[in-house]
Amino acid sequence: MEPQLSPSENDNDATASSPSAPTAEPSVEPVQVSDDHFDEVVQGALEAVSGELLFKASVIEAGEKVHVAAASVGLGDARQFLLLTLPDAGGQLKVEPAARSKNPLAGIAESYAGLMDVLQVAA
Repeated sequence: MEPQLSPSENDNDATASSPSAPTAEPSVEPVQVSDDHFDEVVQGALEAVSGELLFKASVIEAGEKVHVAAASVGLGDARQFLLLTLPDAGGQLKVEPAARSKNPLAGIAESYAGLMDVLQVAA
C-alpha cells in the first residue's frame, strides 16, 4: 500500500499557508470609461455578430453614469434589437435583447430603426 500525502506534504501545490503566497489581494483602481473606449468595445461586439449600431447615449442610472448603445442584428423577420450597456466606472459590457430590457432606451431602439429604414427608402 502506498503512503498517502496530505496537502501540506505535497510539493506540487502552492497553498495559502506557504511563505511565498500573498496574504491579501491587490486593490484594483476603477477606470473611467471614455466615450472612445465605449465606441471601440461596441464596434468590436457588433463586428463579431454583423450587427449595426443604431444610436449611443449616456444616461444616469442609480446615480451612476452608464454608456448605452442600441443595435440591430439580422434582417427582415429575423431582425433583433439589442441594448449594450457599460458602466462609466468600468466592468463588463452587458448585451441584452431590447425587448427584455428594463432600460427606457430599449423601447426606442425598434422605433428608431424603423424611422431610419423609412428615411433610407425616401432618400
